[in-house]
Amino acid sequence: MRSTVSRGMAVFTAVLLVGAVALTGCSKKNAGTGAGGGKKITVAFVPKLQGIPYFEAMNTGGKKAAAALGVNWIYKGATTADPGAQTDIVKSLIQQKVDVLVVAPNDPDSLAPVLQDAKNAGIHVMTSDTDAPNSIREVFVNQATAEGIGMSLTDNLVKAMGGKGEYAIVSCGQTAANLNSWIAVQKSYGAQKYPNVKLDGIVYAGEDQAKSVTMAKQLMAAHPTLTGLVGECTASAPGVAQAVRESGKIGKVFTVGLGTPQSMKPFLQDGSSSSAILWDVENLGYLTVWAAKQVADKKSFAATNNVSGALPAVKYFADKKMLLLGDPLVITKANADKYNY
Repeated sequence: MRSTVSRGMAVFTAVLLVGAVALTGCSKKNAGTGAGGGKKITVAFVPKLQGIPYFEAMNTGGKKAAAALGVNWIYKGATTADPGAQTDIVKSLIQQKVDVLVVAPNDPDSLAPVLQDAKNAGIHVMTSDTDAPNSIREVFVNQATAEGIGMSLTDNLVKAMGGKGEYAIVSCGQTAANLNSWIAVQKSYGAQKYPNVKLDGIVYAGEDQAKSVTMAKQLMAAHPTLTGLVGECTASAPGVAQAVRESGKIGKVFTVGLGTPQSMKPFLQDGSSSSAILWDVENLGYLTVWAAKQVADKKSFAATNNVSGALPAVKYFADKKMLLLGDPLVITKANADKYNY
């Protein structure tokens, strides 16, 4: 009797063990699959630097898209806008064998050979926010055209300055392709449309707000007749406004810049900044992940793409291999609270 019971218990235990193994196997198998049941791709985004509101907002949008599309999302950047540090991170992601590598390069030309290494390793390569046009990238996710941004910066600054006067630009990375393309437009467009406005100089503060404040103050001291300042990136836009505030020159020196809504809000409210030019940064992050999945799935882009409810008509320019988020957004004290970054 005992022998029969023991044999029965042994069989029962064996069945349970087989079932447990089967369930574990299913669990492991499902962990690596995407929404459609296929392999879950991994998309890695390397920003110019990590920790500033702009790229953190891109990360938020990227996470939303990854959850919606069934994608593994890696967001990894250096804490300084250093091309060498960025290159090291890109190399580490190549070693991880991610499926799609997306970069906002600090120095596009120096990064190009490393992006070639990624392609040679079988990794799809893209750029977003900032292009590396001389690299092998498959698509560039562009926030807005250089013309749109450069013209908006110029028009809004000159309006605040009363149509005449002198201004200077505090830019960030000296080799940043997107910033330099905007500045080129500001120079040509400003000279053509506003003959009574003079550009006195351009300085480069890196992605460092404190350095931007110092440089803006130095510009105002060196050019006493200066009545305008442009902050060319999301670190220098609040920086030039802060410099005007601390120098007691609100209403005498006017500023505009590429600033995130919440970082610019206090400066817009007290008038040290007239307006900020940007775009929906979270949507840029979302579009980046969507584009990466299209590339990984070897799907071509249409001339107009329905990406999501918030992005129903994203244009693709095949000759430039570029997706365009849309027109620039003018941020003022009236609409800054519509955006939580």
